[in-house]
Amino acid sequence: MRETSDSDAIDDEAAACHNAEPGRGRSASRPSQIPLRGLLDVLWRVAHQIVIDRVMLVAAGATYYFLLALFPGLAAFVALYGLVANPLTIADHVQALEGIAPAAAIGLIHAQLEALASQTRNTLNFAFYGGLAVSLWSVNAAIKALFEAMNIAYNEAEKRSILRLNLISLGFTMGAIFTGALLVLAIGVIPTVLAFVDLGDLAGRLIGLTRWPVLLAVIGFGITLIYRFGPSRERAKWRWLSWGGLLATPLWLAASFAFSYYIENFADYNATYGTLGAVIGLMVWIWISVVILIVGAELNAELEHQTARDSTTGTPLPMGERGAMVADTLGRARKG
Repeated sequence: MRETSDSDAIDDEAAACHNAEPGRGRSASRPSQIPLRGLLDVLWRVAHQIVIDRVMLVAAGATYYFLLALFPGLAAFVALYGLVANPLTIADHVQALEGIAPAAAIGLIHAQLEALASQTRNTLNFAFYGGLAVSLWSVNAAIKALFEAMNIAYNEAEKRSILRLNLISLGFTMGAIFTGALLVLAIGVIPTVLAFVDLGDLAGRLIGLTRWPVLLAVIGFGITLIYRFGPSRERAKWRWLSWGGLLATPLWLAASFAFSYYIENFADYNATYGTLGAVIGLMVWIWISVVILIVGAELNAELEHQTARDSTTGTPLPMGERGAMVADTLGRARKG
């Protein structure tokens, strides 16, 4: 009886909000139920929040941590890659990613990977059992910076204990590095396998092309996981996270290709920054990527903010008791 009463109260609450502001999706149970007028409210608030939350500056802070973590992360990457393949092949496989990131940045990473992979097996074992912990901790700091950016996008303060926060971020760190190793292996190995297996030109090309949609799908899923577990709040239902992921993933890919093209054809960072040109290009690319990631989180947050329905997991609760600011309050509507 209590659950029925609570459910009726929540329905009444959503209906009251809908009647007060009709046509804006105040009683929507999923983003697709928000009408055009409500979606315009969402986009209007996203634009405002990008300015208010200083997304460009927050992304710059996260980029700093990612740059600090880059080379320790590559050491961990080589060590984990060695578990599934010959580490001496990793540099050539990473070269297949040219076009997604600036060529100079790929060249910088390629050189570092070659240096790491050319170490003796004993050195790699030492790196895995000893230096891996330090490397993972450096990458973990970058992941936590990204989590803080998610808190800003969702208007939350960090409430998790230090232990829980670090366990979650370390899980993401290990998952990202190991998944990255498998993806790089697949990207590099598939063309080699197709060269030995005679499937015909058309079949070979189709199979070769499928690696990129798979890569995009894995990246999109990873982004959605960050949206779900990154902010310190009651977890949102998957349906309220999908739109940000669907925006961020293709936007990131398009921005990466566009920036790489710009670097290769218009900007000469080496002429401006000298030997630091590759590092600057890599830094700007990471910054653009983080900005897009945060904008996707802002979109998800404002979609939740548009409805009076409970967008969090578990038993539906009335507004004010859901443990998430954007689920506990309603976002402002545009005038008109």
